[in-house]
Amino acid sequence: MPHAAWVVALPAAQVVAANAAAATLLGKPVAELLGQPADALVNSPEDHLWWMAGGSLGPLHSDTVVATPAGTRHVSRSLALLPAAEGEGASEGEAAAHALVMVCDRSVEHRAEQAREAALAELQATLEATADGILVTDPAGRMSACNRRFAEIWGLPTELLQRDDDAAVQAWLLRSVTEAPEYTRRLQALREAPQASSSDRLVLHNGQVVERVSRPLLVRGRPQGRVWSFRDLTASVVAEARIEELSRNDALTGLPNRAALIDSVGEATAQARSGGQAYAFLLVDLDRFRQINDSLGHDVGDRVLQTVAHRIQACLRADDVLARLGGDQFAVLVRPADASAAEATARRILNVVAQPCSVDGAPFTLTCSIGIALAPSQGSRIDDLVRHAEAAMRTVKSAGRAHFRLHQTRAEGDRRHNMQLDHAMRQALVSGRFRLHYQPQVNLADGTVVGAEALLRWRDPEMGEVSPAQFIPVAEDSGFIVPIGDWVLGQAVRQAALWFQRGHAVPIAVNVSALQFKQPHFVDRIASVLAVSGLPPQLLELEVTESILVHDADEALHRLHALARLGVKMAIDDFGTGYSSLSYLKRFPIGKLKIDRSFIKGLPGDESDAGIVRAILQMARALGMRCVAEGVETEPQRQFLLTEGCDEFQGWLYAPALDSLSFEQRLTHAQAAEPAPEQPAPPAPAPQRRIRLVR
Repeated sequence: MPHAAWVVALPAAQVVAANAAAATLLGKPVAELLGQPADALVNSPEDHLWWMAGGSLGPLHSDTVVATPAGTRHVSRSLALLPAAEGEGASEGEAAAHALVMVCDRSVEHRAEQAREAALAELQATLEATADGILVTDPAGRMSACNRRFAEIWGLPTELLQRDDDAAVQAWLLRSVTEAPEYTRRLQALREAPQASSSDRLVLHNGQVVERVSRPLLVRGRPQGRVWSFRDLTASVVAEARIEELSRNDALTGLPNRAALIDSVGEATAQARSGGQAYAFLLVDLDRFRQINDSLGHDVGDRVLQTVAHRIQACLRADDVLARLGGDQFAVLVRPADASAAEATARRILNVVAQPCSVDGAPFTLTCSIGIALAPSQGSRIDDLVRHAEAAMRTVKSAGRAHFRLHQTRAEGDRRHNMQLDHAMRQALVSGRFRLHYQPQVNLADGTVVGAEALLRWRDPEMGEVSPAQFIPVAEDSGFIVPIGDWVLGQAVRQAALWFQRGHAVPIAVNVSALQFKQPHFVDRIASVLAVSGLPPQLLELEVTESILVHDADEALHRLHALARLGVKMAIDDFGTGYSSLSYLKRFPIGKLKIDRSFIKGLPGDESDAGIVRAILQMARALGMRCVAEGVETEPQRQFLLTEGCDEFQGWLYAPALDSLSFEQRLTHAQAAEPAPEQPAPPAPAPQRRIRLVR
């Protein structure tokens, strides 16, 4: 017998027999158990009553906990009377003489039961704590279990769940989804494939987006139902949509941004290629918008941008696309459109933007400049369209703003040529391909050389001799004129210092660009070059244009006086072609005016040129300045200038620009000759050979 058992004699209720299992359970040898009172072994209150009744109460089954030498045990007990064995002579109705006590040690099963209950409690707590709704169904699709989150996601009433009505719950779920037929079809497909897994999204009528994941519930590899999880994705879907909106829309105006515009351009290009319909790209740039931000603040500026966006949008067609590229720039995609349609749209935009504005009681008027690129003939990628439209827009800006302009293909070719020219210039400076020539400046009274103007020359290995008229404007536009001008200054001063050491005290005139003149350390650079070369400051003459004096006159005056304190001479180049102010000329330490060649060319026959030259000469005498005439090519021109009292001249009548050796030889011969012979007039030279560093 595997379980502990002992026999109790009645009515004495004493143990008369026990097995080894009983001895093991109770921790006593069998002999010691014999004679023990029945209620002393694994006893309980109901056991006591049972023994007192002599077992007449019938079989007794109970569970209890007993303390044994091996520790606490959970046991199941049964007490029953033993029928008299055959042959013992017990008469019918006579009380039984013995009872059997059987004890089953259930400690292992009890611990397993507790572990199962703990695991179930833990699982239930986990299911209730998860953010997902959980539903467990049997192979027939009937509900086995669910958590509260499942009911919350689907909005299931508590009373409906408490009714334990599967059909009603399934009907509720079916009514909740927007695509009921698809929902039903997916359920049926999963019932037909019990080991399949699935994942999909459901959209509910209340706007919720729910992710549904289904996995088979396998027991020993065989499907016993399904576990469904439901996750509410509504917040994340809304967040994703907002992120997508922000990634494709401008936060300030709500308009499409550059990323969205790229897609629109791609669509327009595809339509143009398939249907043959062109479209136009307009770049709209607000004029002087920075003044609004600086004077009224960025908050007002933002509101103005919103107003402008609304105005432009209101004047466009339904198929047109308005986007904000950033800052004060907008882009308009007009489709379909030819040049006429693009221009008509540009005019509408100009009109609506120019309407008066008033923000916080501050009235003002905006204008805009618009560049137009036609697609796909002038580009089909956003970068090309922006580049072409921006070039046209900048042309509008430079011409006075508040207008529009179509991109010109020729202008694009010029820009590419200028880029190549700029690169070649930078290589030329590094490679030493620039050189200086020197044009003599001659005293009109006696024909002696009284100075020289340093003129830049460049021979490129591929392009050949490049005219300054070509590369100087490109250098000024790119800013490379500053390092070029610095190189010219250093070279010219060193050459003049070398001549000075050889006994030729020849003043050297160097052109200075407006950008070079504005450099913070320009005056210090002049002082450094003079100190290093040893050239006396009075032998250096800097030629500046009138524009330098007019723009930021106070700063120009400060720098000119600083240069004058160094002993450097100053001259105004190309006088009469810019914007002159007599008050400025009177204040500035200018010692010489150079009459532009455009006024010399018509002398002496052109009365207008003659009158202008006389006026300049009279003004110079009144201000105590000397005058130099540029571009003198004929003897009648020289004679007119001499008669009118001009001091000096330069030009082909005496000599073209010469290399340093030829110039020095001319100086030596002129000093040796008494008197210096007049030079015959050579044939008219090519215009580019008379171009200075700065125009």
